[in-house]
Amino acid sequence: MKEPMYKRVLLKLSGEVLSGNKKFGIDSGMVDFVTSQIKDLSSLGVQIAVVIGGGNIFRGITADKHGIDRVAADYMGMLATVINALALQDYLERKHGINTRVQTAIEMQKIAEPYIRRKAIRHLQKKRVVIFAGGTGNPYFTTDTTAALRAVEIGAEVVLKATKVDGVYDDDPMKNSQAKKFREISYMDALRKGLKVMDTTALSLCMDNKMPIIVFNIYKKNNIRKAILGEQVGTIIR
Repeated sequence: MKEPMYKRVLLKLSGEVLSGNKKFGIDSGMVDFVTSQIKDLSSLGVQIAVVIGGGNIFRGITADKHGIDRVAADYMGMLATVINALALQDYLERKHGINTRVQTAIEMQKIAEPYIRRKAIRHLQKKRVVIFAGGTGNPYFTTDTTAALRAVEIGAEVVLKATKVDGVYDDDPMKNSQAKKFREISYMDALRKGLKVMDTTALSLCMDNKMPIIVFNIYKKNNIRKAILGEQVGTIIR
């Protein structure tokens, strides 16, 4: 069997992925689909950390539309990520038999561990899936930035950015059928072109620490496995 190209990875999932075809909330079928793919990675012996967003429940960045103070809204968004993390944990453990730990940037001792870097690494070494929730614990930072930060902190070899499109394009492929897909692009070109793959803070952090990013379509089965095995999937930013 082909050996994985990466031994420790950080999987970035948007909250919207968990809503499936719904506009809001958590779709159980989609949670099962995502967690079954995480289980597949685990069976390859890969150490897996996950950062989950909360956009399917609440997006702090849209605070103005709700008439809520941005800082308060960002904290609400962080709480939404914890709900999603617990859903992933439940399916991974109860349905797929995978040991997990949820760590939050905001302490919630009744339901999760506080984020402690050394403890997170130890869990990974013991083949537990570690789910990071609560963002960075600070307002004004996205979960993309959280993913880049945690990946660097735990010594991950790659950030796997799961999206609803199959890579990075020079325009929105949902609106422009002529949009060109990049198989590979540099951090600087992604920043210079203003591509909306990750926010500039996250991209800059990955660039400074030489952390590659693979952007791929989460809805295509086995895409995560292919990326881990070094096959051409989506777009790689490096």
